Amino acid sequence: MRKSPLPLSRIAKRLRKTRRLMRQFITLAMSLVFLVAGLLPAAAFDVISVPEDVNAVNLTEAIDIVPGNNGRVQLSTAPGEDGIIRRIEVLASEPGTNPNWALFALRNDSDVQIDRLLVAPFFRLPGSGVFNPDLGSDRVHVLTPSAGIRPVRLADPESDVFEITLDPGATVTFVAELASDQLPELYLWKPDAYRDYVNSFTLFRGVVLGIASLAAVFLTVMFVVRGRGVFPATAAFAWAVLAYLLIDFGVMGRLLGVGNGSMQPFRAAAEAGIATTLAGFLFIYLNLHRWHLRFIHLALALAAVFLALFGFAFFQPEIAVTVARLVLVLLGISGFFLILLLALRGYDRAVLLVPTWIIYIAWLFYGWLVVSGQVSNDVAQPAVAGGLVLIVMLLGFTAVQHAFSDGQVSIGTLSEVERRALALTGSGDFVFDWNIERDRVSVSDELNTRLGERRGALRGAIKRWLDRVHPEDRDRFRTAFDTLVELRRGKVSADMRLATHDGTYRTFRMRVKPVLGGDGQVNRIVGTLQDVTEDRASRMRLLHDSVHDSLTGLPNKQLFLDRLDRALIRARTPGGVKPAVFLIDIDRFMDLEERVGHSAADSVLLAIARRISRVMRPLDTVARINGDQFAVILASEQAASRIAETAEQIRKALKAPFNFGDRDLTLTASIGVTIYDSNPATAADVLRDAELAMYYAKRLGGDRIEAYRASARSITAYNRASEEDLDRGLKAGELQVQYQPIMDINSGQISGAEALMRWNHPSRGVVNPEEFIPLAERSGLIERLGRLAFEQAANQTREWLKALPGLGEDFFVSINLSPSQLASESLLNDIRGLASGNKDLISHLKLEVTEGQVMTNPEHSAYMLSTLRSLGLGLALDDFGTGHSSLSYLHRFPFDTIKIAAPFVQIGEDGGMAHTQVPIIRSIVALAADLDLMVIAEGVETLDEVERLRSLNCRYAQGFAFGAAMPGPELFKKLQAQVAR
Repeated sequence: MRKSPLPLSRIAKRLRKTRRLMRQFITLAMSLVFLVAGLLPAAAFDVISVPEDVNAVNLTEAIDIVPGNNGRVQLSTAPGEDGIIRRIEVLASEPGTNPNWALFALRNDSDVQIDRLLVAPFFRLPGSGVFNPDLGSDRVHVLTPSAGIRPVRLADPESDVFEITLDPGATVTFVAELASDQLPELYLWKPDAYRDYVNSFTLFRGVVLGIASLAAVFLTVMFVVRGRGVFPATAAFAWAVLAYLLIDFGVMGRLLGVGNGSMQPFRAAAEAGIATTLAGFLFIYLNLHRWHLRFIHLALALAAVFLALFGFAFFQPEIAVTVARLVLVLLGISGFFLILLLALRGYDRAVLLVPTWIIYIAWLFYGWLVVSGQVSNDVAQPAVAGGLVLIVMLLGFTAVQHAFSDGQVSIGTLSEVERRALALTGSGDFVFDWNIERDRVSVSDELNTRLGERRGALRGAIKRWLDRVHPEDRDRFRTAFDTLVELRRGKVSADMRLATHDGTYRTFRMRVKPVLGGDGQVNRIVGTLQDVTEDRASRMRLLHDSVHDSLTGLPNKQLFLDRLDRALIRARTPGGVKPAVFLIDIDRFMDLEERVGHSAADSVLLAIARRISRVMRPLDTVARINGDQFAVILASEQAASRIAETAEQIRKALKAPFNFGDRDLTLTASIGVTIYDSNPATAADVLRDAELAMYYAKRLGGDRIEAYRASARSITAYNRASEEDLDRGLKAGELQVQYQPIMDINSGQISGAEALMRWNHPSRGVVNPEEFIPLAERSGLIERLGRLAFEQAANQTREWLKALPGLGEDFFVSINLSPSQLASESLLNDIRGLASGNKDLISHLKLEVTEGQVMTNPEHSAYMLSTLRSLGLGLALDDFGTGHSSLSYLHRFPFDTIKIAAPFVQIGEDGGMAHTQVPIIRSIVALAADLDLMVIAEGVETLDEVERLRSLNCRYAQGFAFGAAMPGPELFKKLQAQVAR
């Protein structure tokens, strides 16, 4: 039965409902379209069929890398057997992260279930790059399949490994959440095949590590055995390579407990270490520091850069590795040319290194092919490691061969040119080379530095060189070179002065000889320059000290007589100037010295010298010939009246008051004058005539000027008689030594004695030493007198020690030396003779010298005192603190005792010491204690002075407070009583 048609109202109602549903569907569809368009869908990828009989499949090129989108990825899966494409969404394993994703699909075409291992290595050298390289990291965090069994992560120290299962006929899309931006390599392995693959490289790695370890240890041991610098350099490179291999093979990560994916800083530090140690090996092995100073500066700069590179490796490892690899390349290129250059010059070390360096360059080229990705296979990375070990072995063999060839690797194997170059470098001389054909002078760069000039400033034409030579040396320099060119043979050795940058001059000793060309003509002059400025200054200083007074700087008696002798020679020529000679002696100067002390007396002598010098003219000579005596050669005046006026000017100048502290000192002088009249004939006689005139002036009361006259002969006769009398007294045994005790204030015991010479004249009684000591010095008897004093003191000391064994080792006897004794080496012969049979006696003797004696000739005095000290004698510096530079003697000369002068010790009439004396004595005692020196205070006369010294910790003293000088037997009784107590 046919149904009745619907009413129009119902039809219209249904149409409206249908249109509403269509609008909702269209809205939903458009929303889905826009939603899908807003997401990043995976690009279409190929499905990889997994063959059953293939051990490994490379998936690297089949994967798609998709950037993250708010920590998720949506993709369409590969169609399965039913052809259905599904949409899936995978979220990041850690919320808040936005990793990249790797997408790939696998299909099992077989009818059995397949198990495979998906392997993503942490680090892969092939393709890692030279600039900003990939140093490895974790690769895959999570692997998610679209269907089937979930993959299982397996523990592996060098790769991210997942075990996956594919059902028969199944197609599975995998989504890998990446731990890094890239996935350099992805392989699908059969489980058994992967284990065999890993085991095969394990054996290779073990062998390589064993060889590298043995090489490093062997080279280290060789350094201990042979001590050559090349072995630690080679060993350092071997250890750096070993560290790199331990990291590359994953051993270091297991030792440190660090995953191999986190070894980037260590890998960068290892490569920086290889570059650093290889550069160090090249520098040390080729001895580059011996060839030029700049190589040392370059090495120090590179060392600083490499140290910074090590630190940088832990902050920016990629940049550090980039720098290290560039350094290895630069070392290969620059080292090749340097080695080739030295090898062509016959340097045996460079010749031995050539084969190894060629292999190193080949290794660099292969390494570049690997890191750039042009060589990318399973053996590429192990081949690079094996090449490094081969280089270590070759460098080690080279070092050993060099160290053991002919028993020594030294100058003996160098070429003649190298030997000469090294010898010249060691001597410190500078090279001089004048190419005559090109008229070009070349010198060592070090000479420019010595003269304060820039590099190359001394190169150029010979005229430019001559401009630097001192004007007084130019003609001699030019003549010498012209002679060499003309004669075509010979050599020149002469001193010349060269101007420095600041205008001063330095003295150089030039030694040059001509070099002949093929035509027999001189084509160049070559040689050396040696800086002798200090040596010349030292010689001039010695010469000056030997003929000048150390206090005033004036000529001494020796130089004065030499100049006077020359003046007499000129006077004998027709029209020659006849000189006048003054001898000036300060009246009662010894009394002044006792009142004010040696230091103040020296200041007065300096002032006297200046006043006399101001009166004289450039043609005249002023000299200090003895103590307070000055002599003048007057050549600027000829008239007798003018000579008398000059002498009067000197007398008045010296009589003017000298300001000394808060008081004035007034001195007078006795001046003897003689005018040469061709008789006498010698300078000594002329000076003797002036001396006679001076003594005549003193007899008349002093403060006078007297000319030489015949009546002065009586004074000569008196002086001659006095000298003969002293000589007779020495022969008759009238001069005997007496001994003044030196006391230990703390114990009250006699610790020693000072030997003092006394003259018991048969008619005059006891003669004052101040009278016969100057007489002995003038007559030349002082050495005999000094020898007598030393012999008597030594014999007396020997008797005391023999008779009184209880005196102890510290007991001593001090003997004064005269200036002439200190200047004569005959003293050394006397001491050596005494020491040869009396070694025990020598240690009980001391020699006393004053500052003035030492400074007469400091260099000779230093030699004499050092020799005396080495023979076992003690040395005492007498009158310490009174000179102008006494402190300098304590380290310059080997004194073991200092004696404080009486003016610092004695209490004045007001009953108290000057306010400066106490701190001075305290300072001297403290200084002596620090320097381990004995201190003896002289001139102690009262008990108050003794107590004052005890309070200042001055232990030893001598003076009238303890007794005057006494004969030996009398002091023996005191010592005998002391020992008996």
